[in-house]
Amino acid sequence: MLAIYTKTFDELTSKALYDVLQLRSEVFVVEQNCVYQDIDGKDQKALHILGYKGEKLVAYTRVFKSGDYFENASIGRVVVKENERQHNYGYDIMKASIEAIKQHYNETKIKISAQTYLKHFYNNLDFFEVGEEYLEDGIPHIAMIKS
Repeated sequence: MLAIYTKTFDELTSKALYDVLQLRSEVFVVEQNCVYQDIDGKDQKALHILGYKGEKLVAYTRVFKSGDYFENASIGRVVVKENERQHNYGYDIMKASIEAIKQHYNETKIKISAQTYLKHFYNNLDFFEVGEEYLEDGIPHIAMIKS
């Protein structure tokens, strides 16, 4: 069972922030072998959705209200620890993120920049492709919208 918490940047403890940055680096930089600027100055504006299994952070996203990242509300930095992916925590953390946008921002139209190989995962959450595939940090992505 995943315990999910929604926090503003200022509500994150130093340990929680460290865990977030460690998990994002572990997956996006090391596992995906992608050198990019993860600490981008946007975390301060985001709501952070943290998924814990016991004391360990195993799933995470950050969400933005419309205008803070994209024109629409958005979800980004969607990540699940590699050895925990068989538990469908990606769906749990995404559903919590969608709900957080509804509750905190009163918005239902959501944009994501999805790694292309995950588009079927996002289709299952009612996100649909818009536009052409593009490269972001050397990885194929596609813009997707949930209305």
